[in-house]
Amino acid sequence: MFGMDQTRAEPGKWIVVSTHPHKEAFAIENLQRQDFPAYCPLVRKRIRHARREQDVLRPLFPSYVFAQIDMAMHRWQSLSSTFGVRSLIRCGERLSFLPDDFIRSLKAREIEGAVVRPTTPYAIGQRVRVSGGAFDGIVTTIIEMNEKDRLVVLLNLLSRPVKVKLETSDVAAI
Repeated sequence: MFGMDQTRAEPGKWIVVSTHPHKEAFAIENLQRQDFPAYCPLVRKRIRHARREQDVLRPLFPSYVFAQIDMAMHRWQSLSSTFGVRSLIRCGERLSFLPDDFIRSLKAREIEGAVVRPTTPYAIGQRVRVSGGAFDGIVTTIIEMNEKDRLVVLLNLLSRPVKVKLETSDVAAI
């Protein structure tokens, strides 16, 4: 039940709840006991341990979950003292609210309980042109891609190949 959608069709606003480290499921369970719909988007990650690889579900935003509150109905002040909850994200003294579209867009991208990243326009082996920075205009090849929207390209500098990490926003497909 940890990563599944635990919301109801109630009117309300979404807030961000900071949890204790690795206590997202515990916080969600305790929020639900108090009738606060809660949601923790998960992503599928590949982990390696003792020469074995496996896919596991991990929170998209570690140590954060979302809770829906109806300011007219709920006594939201009890959220701060909920087991597993560290604090509520605020702007000064006021609660910070999330647009409902944000939560809906996360849920819309879920497949089998995990939020799926949008497909990247780049692929390993693709030729790209660097746009901006010291390497502006250089055409290179993508040799690696990682999950933080970074590309590793191979540049020919000083007559030898050099691996350089770039943001996807710093390159353009050719």
